[in-house]
Amino acid sequence: MSIDLPTDLTPELVPLSWLLGTWEGTGMLGEGTADSERFSQRVVFSQNGLPYLQYSAESWLIDEQGSQLRPLSVETGFWALDRKLNDADVGPGLSPADIVPALKTADEVEQFRNDAGGFDITATIVHPGGIAELYYGSIKGPQIQLSTDLVMRGQHSKEYTAATRLFGLVEGNLYWRWDVAADGNSLEAHASAILKKAS
Repeated sequence: MSIDLPTDLTPELVPLSWLLGTWEGTGMLGEGTADSERFSQRVVFSQNGLPYLQYSAESWLIDEQGSQLRPLSVETGFWALDRKLNDADVGPGLSPADIVPALKTADEVEQFRNDAGGFDITATIVHPGGIAELYYGSIKGPQIQLSTDLVMRGQHSKEYTAATRLFGLVEGNLYWRWDVAADGNSLEAHASAILKKAS
């Protein structure tokens, strides 16, 4: 599958560029056994010229025929290369950047390649119910591995302590798996899905 890069893509997003677009498909909760509940999902990765991807995912429980039963969840966040931010980056808050983008060439981006031949990345994902996850991980070609460094919970949130997520591009489809530690348990299979590029 060929990947078209937007002409306004900041160089440091090139390693993440295969994620850009809208992805739709179905998945299964838990281990994905025959009696597991099924869901449909729509995931969007977009960019606005700044050095991060915007991420959103909406999911719905579905029946065996694929008809939506009810909303399942929504999450949103930001994905980027893991690097020290400087005066050329926006923030905190609405503080403007001195120069956009901070990294202007492929050679500057290559300085951040890790010992495994990929790039270290970070993802911040926010959920309803007062939960936010800070992930660190790596991307190498069309494969991503993420593990939580921090899970922030509000005072009335459900118990949730850690997670890992895997993503991979296989024959043009986005495969993902999400393992979660909750309710006093260690990491367990939470959900997985196969999504096709919709746009």
